[in-house]
Amino acid sequence: MGKLLVSSALLSAVLISAQIDFSSTRFGITAGGTYSRVSNAHNPSGPRISAYGGVLALIPVDNNDQFYIQPQVEYFGAGESGKDKNAKGTLGYDAVYANNYISVPIYFKGFFSEAESEFFGMAGPRFSFLIDQKVTNPSKAYYAVDELSAYPGVNGKASSFNFGVGLGIGYSYQRKLELAVRYDFGLSNTYKGLMNEPGTDPNIAKKKSEQVLSVGLSYIFE
Repeated sequence: MGKLLVSSALLSAVLISAQIDFSSTRFGITAGGTYSRVSNAHNPSGPRISAYGGVLALIPVDNNDQFYIQPQVEYFGAGESGKDKNAKGTLGYDAVYANNYISVPIYFKGFFSEAESEFFGMAGPRFSFLIDQKVTNPSKAYYAVDELSAYPGVNGKASSFNFGVGLGIGYSYQRKLELAVRYDFGLSNTYKGLMNEPGTDPNIAKKKSEQVLSVGLSYIFE
C-alpha cells in the first residue's frame, strides 16, 4: 500500500506540474502478445503466452510534440504455466495458471526527437484488476482456485488487485502506427495463499511477483 501511495503521489505531481493540453488529446487502439511468469509460486514453473488489447489516449505535456502522458485501458493476459524445460513428462508440466485482468497502465512517454517518425521510451505504473482466473492440470490440488485445501490458509487464488511498474521502448511511424516492447514488473504479492505452502523450499515464503513481457502495435487516430 505504501508503494502504491508513493507512486500515485509522484504521478499526481507530474500531472500537476506538466503543461497538459487536453484539447489536443488523440485516441487510439492497441493490441499484442504477452509472455508472463510468476516468481516463487508454482512448481513446476514456466511461462504463459497470452495477449492484450485495449484503447489509449495520447495527451501532450509540452509544446514540442515530444512528451506525453499515455493512459491505457487493456484486457491483459498474464500468469504462468508449468512448462519448465527440466520438468517434461512430470506432473504439472501441462498446467496453466491463467490470470486475466482489466489493466490500467499510465505511461510518461518521450520521443527521442521532434521528428514525425521516431523512437520513444515510456515508463509508469500499472493498476490491474483480476476479472478471471483459470487453473488447469495443476501439479498440486491446492493450486486450483476453488479446491478445498488440506492445509488451512493455503490456496492458489490470485489477488484481486495487482500493482506494478512498466518500462517500454518503441518506434512510431508518422505518430500514427507504433510498435512497442514493454516489460512490467509486479510489486504486489500475486498469490498470498501460497506463502504458507508446506515444504522446505525457502522460496515458499517469498513474495509471488508477476512479470510480463509484451510486444504490440498501436494505431493512433488524428
